[in-house]
Amino acid sequence: MPIFSDIWRVGVIERPIQAIASAGGLHEAPVRWLPEEPDFTFLADPFGVWRDGRLHLFAEAYDYRTRHGVIDHLELDADFRPVSRQTVLREPWHLSYPMITEAEGETWMTPEAFRSGTFTLYRARRFPDVWEPVTKIAFDTPAIDPTLFRWEDRWWMAYSPTGSQRDKQGKLHLAYADRIEGPWRTHPGNPVRIDLASSRPGGTPFVHDGRLHLPVQDCTRTYGGDLRLLAVNVLTPDRFEAETSPILKPPVNAGRYHRGRHTLAACGPVTLIDAKWLKGSPKGLAVALASLTRGRKT
Repeated sequence: MPIFSDIWRVGVIERPIQAIASAGGLHEAPVRWLPEEPDFTFLADPFGVWRDGRLHLFAEAYDYRTRHGVIDHLELDADFRPVSRQTVLREPWHLSYPMITEAEGETWMTPEAFRSGTFTLYRARRFPDVWEPVTKIAFDTPAIDPTLFRWEDRWWMAYSPTGSQRDKQGKLHLAYADRIEGPWRTHPGNPVRIDLASSRPGGTPFVHDGRLHLPVQDCTRTYGGDLRLLAVNVLTPDRFEAETSPILKPPVNAGRYHRGRHTLAACGPVTLIDAKWLKGSPKGLAVALASLTRGRKT
């Protein structure tokens, strides 16, 4: 049992993601934070889409008591306050990172579900609350933080592999397809990047100053410790070259949620983020102290 647990909170920045890239961080506009979650729970991995002037936000809702995540939908008003909330996707396995993509006349969700052993593509049968599985896609590894984007007439998926913690946090894989449903082909260079500071996907890819940028997590200090931007120089079915930005400056009004950030999601005129604080666990501390005491006696 850990001594400290990550508690995440979701916020809205009234700036497009390109403005954040130009500024080099999240510090130029205050974050409109959503209310804190009840004890033992958190909300993280926000993605969104606008419909009829309202922001529809999808996020991982996690409960430490069940160690299980589901996907919740929150509709926000003009002041970015939740006016409704419901769970819209639940599976026997843990779900997170519910990236939303509007393309080909449909609305798609590509959540992380690596504990299921595969990747499932979902389509909205009735937006925002009814989602149907369309197909299962076998990459070269169950995909962690699968990030879908369009670039030069192809669909691409960026993701991290399963394996050790260093693999999950420090390797980047790619796959590509002509259509969202596939067939998908994995990049022959996988892992195309190995770096704890700039490999694990962390949000919506976007174009800025004519270049493709991928938000990525800097996990050198801790999981989800900071965010960077990976500026892509070459992306083809047989080549990948990119360079990383400095760490994005943190928001000025994070309060106790200053221990990390791991999602930066574009949503038109606003950008969605999450941030964490570390909550101490008395039970976890007691277990650690008991273990230390036993070690001294042997």
